[in-house]
Amino acid sequence: MTDSAPTTPAGPDGGPATPPRVAPWLLLYTVSRLLIAVALVAVLWLAGLGSYAGLLFGVLLSMPVSYLALRLVRDRLTEALAARSVARRTAKEDLRARLSGTGTEESA
Repeated sequence: MTDSAPTTPAGPDGGPATPPRVAPWLLLYTVSRLLIAVALVAVLWLAGLGSYAGLLFGVLLSMPVSYLALRLVRDRLTEALAARSVARRTAKEDLRARLSGTGTEESA
């Protein structure tokens, strides 16, 4: 039979690998989205589209521009979130197994 439970990748020391950090990628993505929106609003204001119209169109245009320009950062963030989810699920299953007493025991 095949086991459908995700396996934890091994780290360099043979133990479970630590998932990548999410916070730096999330911060980079958020700051980049804000910078793209501010830049587009500034360009539209300098082009003569003033006040609320420039703000509205700048924010609306920043969505597809961010989607195209930040693909690599978004992919890395998604990978980090997925790896963190697998690590948390594995740790939770391990804890449940240890608490129920059915965990694997090493024999010397």
